[in-house]
Amino acid sequence: MELIKVENVTRAYKTGNIETLALRGVSLSIQSGEFTALVGPSGSGKTTLLQILGCLDQPTSGKVWINGKDVSRLNRNQRADLRRGSIGFIFQFFALIPTLTAYENVELPLLLNGMPSSERRQRVTELLEAVGMSERAHHRPDQLSGGEQQRVAVARALAPRPLLILADEPTANLDTENGKQVMEIMQRLNQETGVTFVFATHDPRLFGYARRTIALRDGKVAENSHERQS
Repeated sequence: MELIKVENVTRAYKTGNIETLALRGVSLSIQSGEFTALVGPSGSGKTTLLQILGCLDQPTSGKVWINGKDVSRLNRNQRADLRRGSIGFIFQFFALIPTLTAYENVELPLLLNGMPSSERRQRVTELLEAVGMSERAHHRPDQLSGGEQQRVAVARALAPRPLLILADEPTANLDTENGKQVMEIMQRLNQETGVTFVFATHDPRLFGYARRTIALRDGKVAENSHERQS
């Protein structure tokens, strides 16, 4: 089933009289359950495309469908509802709330969605176990290593059972071993849950984790590989 469809999308930014095109007519589709890498050098448009797919930004022209919904027809509140219900995010800088424990960070999106406490407890416990953080559940981010923080961020992104996880350079601030562990966790959770993962990276060491790669260059799709079996 097609989860994402992007049709001739452009994104222009203006600074004074100067216009910069970050995306130049991008078209692609991603099926439900894929584990896809957006690859390319810095400035190729990866982050801009992820922000548009995550309904955090809107294209200047073109259309985007997420799970059959034409995002361009949604208002601000409807886009926020789509993000909250269907899309999880993993950021380069972890973006955990510093005053909350690992458990509370994972629990937060479930609180915002109104999940009953007993269900929240079960869901958070399962996810922390899935990412190997059960024993660190009651530690705050400043008591965790970078790799541990990113594991918590992965669990938080999965907490509301989204259809889609978007990860922007998820290993950029990790050493090689921690980066490898985070990618293996994401890969395993994709296979176990069927949640679609799209991650952006410029690190060639990560390309092999993807079952499919979409290469961007100068705001255009330069290469779009077919999905391969893992």
